[in-house]
Amino acid sequence: VQLQASGGGLVQPGGFLSVSCVVSGRFISIGVMGWHRQAPGKQRELVATITDGGRLNYADAVKGRFTISRDNAKNTVTLHMNLLRLEDTAVYFCNALVRTWDDPARPLTYWGQGTLVTVSS
Repeated sequence: VQLQASGGGLVQPGGFLSVSCVVSGRFISIGVMGWHRQAPGKQRELVATITDGGRLNYADAVKGRFTISRDNAKNTVTLHMNLLRLEDTAVYFCNALVRTWDDPARPLTYWGQGTLVTVSS
């Protein structure tokens, strides 16, 4: 199982950017998917999650500005980021809880490689 993130880049404060992540490989199903971020000198923190049933969860810092969505047919999760702030600058990591054929009773969390989002004027 592999997660490949894409879409990071440089954006001005107040701007908009989307990052996406696709899950590939051989697996049975995908449960909760999400995004975390890690700013320079800080710990990794939760940004948003979405369950396979569509239940959403957001960090307080991004509520009202970020939207997470998923396409179950394409095994992708996308984070739409609006009204970006300087403090949103970070490496964004996607993750997914994946049930594999190797051990169907024990889903594991897999992580993408991270994509850099820089908010700067």
